[in-house]
Amino acid sequence: MIDPNHPRLSIVRQCELVAISRSSFYYEGKGETALNLELMRLIDEQFLETPYYGSRQMKRHLVRQGYCVGRKRIRRLMRKMGLTPIYQKPRTSEPHPEHRIYPYLLRDVPIDRPDHVWCADVTYIPMRRGFLYLVAIMDWASRRVLAWRLSNSLDASFCVEALEEALRRFGPPQIFNTDQGSQFTSLDFTQVLKDAGVKISMDGKGRWMDNIFIERLWRTLKYECIYLHAFETGSETRRGISRWVAKYNHQRPHSSLGCLHRAAQGRGRWAHSDVAGSPAMACPPRRIT
Repeated sequence: MIDPNHPRLSIVRQCELVAISRSSFYYEGKGETALNLELMRLIDEQFLETPYYGSRQMKRHLVRQGYCVGRKRIRRLMRKMGLTPIYQKPRTSEPHPEHRIYPYLLRDVPIDRPDHVWCADVTYIPMRRGFLYLVAIMDWASRRVLAWRLSNSLDASFCVEALEEALRRFGPPQIFNTDQGSQFTSLDFTQVLKDAGVKISMDGKGRWMDNIFIERLWRTLKYECIYLHAFETGSETRRGISRWVAKYNHQRPHSSLGCLHRAAQGRGRWAHSDVAGSPAMACPPRRIT
């Protein structure tokens, strides 16, 4: 937004034009402390086992592990990680108050073929010295990862990038289902789906189980890749996830819809070596230094 090397406008004048203070332009965030990063890693690992833990239970868990932490701190870190525990409540992901919420379209709908329904979700990815967010687009029937992106912020743009790549490579599905997170209810995201002629479906009350397939993906990815390697940088994380997703798509046997999975492998679009998740389409992380 601000160009320090602008030939005519000074930094002061540019800040005035965009209505921000000069100190805001020069400010550099300090990031999380080493202790907070360790707590976030432990929270993420425990949340895979107990997705119903809120800040109170998570605080008790960490205290039992020997950490002297308060509930407010844990609540802030869980919000930063985008973790929302499963409760009996109207929604499990907070939408933006100004974003439209679309109706749930999958009730009693049999999903037995590829490209009928796609889904998406965002998860927290810990590194040795920092963290990132990962979004994945998945075909609900075949369980294949169609596209993914890494980012160091929870805005909607990296989700839009992944969606656009999946649509460009594989064409549109009939229905796209997500939770009510602000990334997926944003106009930028939903407009891409509308332009492609895709019906938009969003989880409602009591529908948290509809995200179970991609939640299993996160669990497997973290135990088989992220936690084992403790990547140092964003580029290392990207390469590691790229290798794992390629293996997941091509080599890993999926427990459900096995015949459908094998049939999908035989289709030209799935059998090509340069499919989603392979090293040939490794998705670069955004704004990672």
